[in-house]
Amino acid sequence: MKKNIISLVAVCLLGALFTVMAGEVKTIKTPYWQDIQTVSVNREEPRTAFMTYDSRQSALSGEYENSKYYKLLNGTWKFYYSDSHHNLPGDAVQTVADMSGWSDIQVPGNWEAQGYGTPIYTNHGYEFKALNPQPPQLPEDIPVGIYRREITVPEDWMSRDIYLHIAGAKSGVYVYLNGNEVGYNEDSKNPAEFLINKYLRNGKNTLVLKIFRWSTGSYLECQDFWRLSGIERDVFLYSQPKVAVKDFRVISTLDDSYTDGIFKLAVDVRNHALAGKKIQVLYELIDKASGRVVVKGVSDCEVKSAETQTVAFNASLPGVKTWTSEAPNLYKLLITLKEGNEVTEIIPFNVGFRRIEIKAIDQIAKNGKPYVVLLINGQPLKLKGVNIHEHNEETGHYVTEELMRKDFELMKRNNLNTVRLCHYPQDRRFYELCDEYGLYVYDEANIESHGMYYDLRKGGSLGNNPEWLKPHMYRTANMYERNKNYPSVTFWSLGNEAGNGYNFYQTYLWIKGQDKELMDRPVNYERAQWEWNTDMYVPQYPSAEWLRYIGETGSDRPVVPSEYSHAMGNSNGNLWDQWKEIYKYPNLQGGYIWDWVDQGLLRTDENGRKYWTYGGDYGVNMPSDGNFCCNGLVGPDRKPHPAMAEVKYVHQNVMFSVVDATSGKYRVFNRFYFTNLRKYTIQYELRANGMVLKKGKLLLDVAPQAEKEFTIPVKNVQGKAGVEYFVHFSVVTIQPEPLISVGHEIAYEQFRLPVTVDKAAHKAAGPALSFKEEGNNLIVSSSKVYFEFNRDSGLVTSYKVDGTEYFDRGFGVQPNFWRAPNDNDYGNTNPKRLLIWKTSSHNFNISNASISMEGQNAVLSVVYNLPAGNQYLMDYRIYPDGIINVNVKFTATDQEAIRTEVQEDTHLATYTPGKKKENKDQLEVPRIGVRFRIPQNMNVVEYFGRGPEENYIDRNAGSMVGRYKTTADFMYVDYVRPQENGHRTDTRWVALTDKNGRGLLVQAKQTIGFNALRNTVEDFDSEESSRPYQWRNRSPEEINQHNVDEARNLIRKMTHINDIVPRDFVEVCVDMRQQGVAGYDSWGAKVQPGYTIPANQNYEWGFTFVPVRAKGDVDKSLRYNY
Repeated sequence: MKKNIISLVAVCLLGALFTVMAGEVKTIKTPYWQDIQTVSVNREEPRTAFMTYDSRQSALSGEYENSKYYKLLNGTWKFYYSDSHHNLPGDAVQTVADMSGWSDIQVPGNWEAQGYGTPIYTNHGYEFKALNPQPPQLPEDIPVGIYRREITVPEDWMSRDIYLHIAGAKSGVYVYLNGNEVGYNEDSKNPAEFLINKYLRNGKNTLVLKIFRWSTGSYLECQDFWRLSGIERDVFLYSQPKVAVKDFRVISTLDDSYTDGIFKLAVDVRNHALAGKKIQVLYELIDKASGRVVVKGVSDCEVKSAETQTVAFNASLPGVKTWTSEAPNLYKLLITLKEGNEVTEIIPFNVGFRRIEIKAIDQIAKNGKPYVVLLINGQPLKLKGVNIHEHNEETGHYVTEELMRKDFELMKRNNLNTVRLCHYPQDRRFYELCDEYGLYVYDEANIESHGMYYDLRKGGSLGNNPEWLKPHMYRTANMYERNKNYPSVTFWSLGNEAGNGYNFYQTYLWIKGQDKELMDRPVNYERAQWEWNTDMYVPQYPSAEWLRYIGETGSDRPVVPSEYSHAMGNSNGNLWDQWKEIYKYPNLQGGYIWDWVDQGLLRTDENGRKYWTYGGDYGVNMPSDGNFCCNGLVGPDRKPHPAMAEVKYVHQNVMFSVVDATSGKYRVFNRFYFTNLRKYTIQYELRANGMVLKKGKLLLDVAPQAEKEFTIPVKNVQGKAGVEYFVHFSVVTIQPEPLISVGHEIAYEQFRLPVTVDKAAHKAAGPALSFKEEGNNLIVSSSKVYFEFNRDSGLVTSYKVDGTEYFDRGFGVQPNFWRAPNDNDYGNTNPKRLLIWKTSSHNFNISNASISMEGQNAVLSVVYNLPAGNQYLMDYRIYPDGIINVNVKFTATDQEAIRTEVQEDTHLATYTPGKKKENKDQLEVPRIGVRFRIPQNMNVVEYFGRGPEENYIDRNAGSMVGRYKTTADFMYVDYVRPQENGHRTDTRWVALTDKNGRGLLVQAKQTIGFNALRNTVEDFDSEESSRPYQWRNRSPEEINQHNVDEARNLIRKMTHINDIVPRDFVEVCVDMRQQGVAGYDSWGAKVQPGYTIPANQNYEWGFTFVPVRAKGDVDKSLRYNY
């Protein structure tokens, strides 16, 4: 009963939403931008995004530019900027104005990205009041930008209704035409349209937009992105006849068999003419692939002056082509209006047939109840998603269509099928492209009041404050009404991180009521958690452990994390662990990685070096959350980060498993829900140490969600010493798909064959070795070999064979336990917790260093006493031919980590189900290894291990074992904030040579990890930089209390890629193991068990240095044990 009462309140309130709408400019004493209840003035009601055309041919193109009734106003405008609204010219909005002090600006494009005002980035605080905000209070001085240009309306438009369309402008927007106030709007991420006929003149007209950087609407726009201002999307004029389509609603769903289409169309025709009109409304539905009209209809209607009439149609389409991400089949809808025999208007729109449901299935969970799942076209598919912000490295929030297409191409090529719009609706072209390319859209209202946090009491969350109901409803209706007909829109979201409560109960009930008679899509909200006003449970940042728990236990609704796997810097560890659970349980239906693109702004330094800026790079003591805006799977330039390989792998739609490798038997499982594997070719290869010995192709008929065993002619492989054999599978396209060309690999897998042949023992030959001590130097030498260790420094200072020095300037092998902290390390306080290992990697304390002869070999034994109370023992066995075998032991320590605490507001950032308090006393080691430097000319890197991209032990499932060749220069990964990068795991050997193949082979005793870069560990270590810390500056008190001692090893510094200048050497790190990069979140989640190196254990490992003189030497050397 209570819900029904709330629903009635919501419906009544919505009727009041547009009381200050078209033709009704209200006199309000409080300025619009300061009034919570003034969300718009004189703005048209929101409607479906469509354009009007005068011919069928132009309408079929669907391109606005092909309409004679469309005029784009993008380009160069005049612009006046002031840091204070108190200091604006009095004539700025008048037809005649003094233009001194005005400049040119590009539209669209944020004004901060064009040199006006200060770009500010904060995460969950308000940029104008980061601590203790008091809505609706705003700063005393509000920056204002005034845009101005002349417009001319075509003569044949003057008898029509003419509209100004502002697709997106932030924040409080006043519109003036010829000196007259036209209206006002808030809600920066939805269009505002104004009927401007009564303000127009023949010939030139002066259009002015006066935009306040902050308004009361800013309290609902506290999203985790750059806080920028101005015109962010297109501005254009268009016109319609006096009797025209006002809006329409499309139902395009499926019957219970999921094969026949159900089509319903309701067209609202409004009459602005002085008299009633008789109109004929026609529609056609055209198969876009064939051009065939599949159904059409016509209806007569009479529309009285100043009224609106709705015309309805319905039809059934047997065997309709359905719309899914796998096959986004579209139909073109044409709505035509005729007066007598004259066509007055044609409106096109894309239609896709799909059915979206949430149902219980037969399978029973551990809780004894049926699993409840999301079904799309009858299938419980998995949502393989990512969150996306609007970001352009050059223009700020203005994203061109070209850049949208680039994003979608990368998504489709890496097996993503859905996008969550964080945390606002996108430009209309975004949805049209999602319709075309096949991406399920999780559409989200432009509502986030994160800076108020979640206290339900008065003065807390705006989501539970009835005074803020109107703006909540307004933004929700704007999203719904514009986007209701897009086939790609699959879910509605009420907003993000804005608390729950009264206002969100209302918005939930309103959307449910509106969409129930349309497509009845799920309505979600992450802050509702398990409350009733979310149809799916959409938590943030759950672990694989919690996913397993809720998957086994069952749930009363589908579970789809709205954010997970925080991709900040070098991150996305554990992603495969999470997806192994998601694939197991029907109620776990995917998730949305946070997020798509690093929000760095491209700039050039005084030396001409390009770099990306982030929070804190502009202004003086601005509130900032530093590089926390850089959480993308791709860089600001859209270059994919190495983690994209893992993303592609975990989401791939074909899975292989081995049945009997010896006899060549394997199994394939088709993870697609609507696609037979006949559509693809399966290629297989037998590889020996990465080299292809045999290959072939298969065409397999495997239905969706089915599996099949198959056999390949790779049986009873006869092995050779030093050779590993893998069978590699690759699934490639044989016909083009949206944004994917023929020959693209959609899935891959490999299996190591159980073939081993013992290696021969290495028999060294060469001049006899001798050893001596010279001061602090221990020297092993012969006429062929020279090896020198310095007791004082603890370093191997020279290693020569046949006169070739392998170590650069005395920086030879030395213990190494430290890595440059990545962003997740800072989030979980590892730089301070584990600081003892940084200390352990310098200024070595040696308790023993001695040389002895064992037969013809010299053995140098070194014992390092480490600050943690344990030891590192290194034995170098030096052979007469110059080969050196290195055996290393790390002894256990019971010392605990340094005690640390996370920032106090971290716990308010979001809610993570099942999150456990981390054991921060446990001391782990970032890496156990050695490092050394080699000459710059030895920068060719060839290795046999996981690749080709950077990978880590908790993020290497998608990196196949192979033989890869690159250079130290290319192994560098330019994360926006420099940090640990370039690592490779499961490496059997790595050769570091010059271009002629002369250099050093490092052969692992078992497997190793390694980095080989033109920079040092310290170059990437934020703490070693002279840059300032990333101060948050949330209040004058914080600004005055910058405490460098407290910040040390806890706060990142303001480092950028232009700080990384290649050195004239290559630094190589060889590791027994480096810990994982983590990534459940970036504000506390530690590296997960299984991917750490607990310090309270003993470890033993080793490798061998083998000098190589020609390109063939590497393969010869692999045959031997050393």
